[in-house]
Amino acid sequence: MNAPILSQSRCGDCPIRHRAVCARCNADELEELDAIKYYRTYEAGQPIIWSGDVMNFVGSVVSGIASLTQTMEDGRTQMVGLLLPSDFVGRPGREGAAYDVAATTDVVMCCFRKKPFEELMERTPHIAHRLLEMTLDELDAAREWMLVLGRKTAREKIASLLAIIARRDATLTPGGATNRMVFDLPLTREAMADYLGLTLETVSRQISALRKDGIIELEGKRHVTVPDMRRLMEEAGDDSDGGFLG
Repeated sequence: MNAPILSQSRCGDCPIRHRAVCARCNADELEELDAIKYYRTYEAGQPIIWSGDVMNFVGSVVSGIASLTQTMEDGRTQMVGLLLPSDFVGRPGREGAAYDVAATTDVVMCCFRKKPFEELMERTPHIAHRLLEMTLDELDAAREWMLVLGRKTAREKIASLLAIIARRDATLTPGGATNRMVFDLPLTREAMADYLGLTLETVSRQISALRKDGIIELEGKRHVTVPDMRRLMEEAGDDSDGGFLG
């Protein structure tokens, strides 16, 4: 994908404005954020930050998807999370990065110089409150993801991941969520297998089964249509209101 050119974009015009860390900011606070922000683009596969590196910035994913990976002492790695548009990268008050972060697709990030951002947080409750809200949402999602990995079948895991991506994509498009969802799958099947703890063959087989049963429609390998979101949620083992995705 081609990364959008955002070097001159103002916070008020940002496509993730209503979901990002700045979502509660007023006009004056947005002006302050404008003064300390800059954009970075990363190609698919390019590292954004390595675990243990000193981070001189924090920021939000504007477009694309990044992965969080942890490496064990013996060299084994495990993908432990995905960063989708509007997700926050970095931790104010912590010097080093806790995980490897890499661009899974082409990524555009809105970055803030870390020290000025931390100072702005101290005098701007809107930013601090929104960051706390996002952190608690992330904690809830992590707990629910433990259920996905620990208890759900391979079919339910695939359906859950598709539902997550579909519903997040809907929040960033005009009209929002509907019962019929259309989106481009940003992950390769290899990346899906890594994230879900499945083999590539199992991922391919379950996607084919969901397509055969009419739960999803595929155009090529990436363009996905969900004719009835309620059926996909049932396949994921979640309620029709969206379960942990709401």
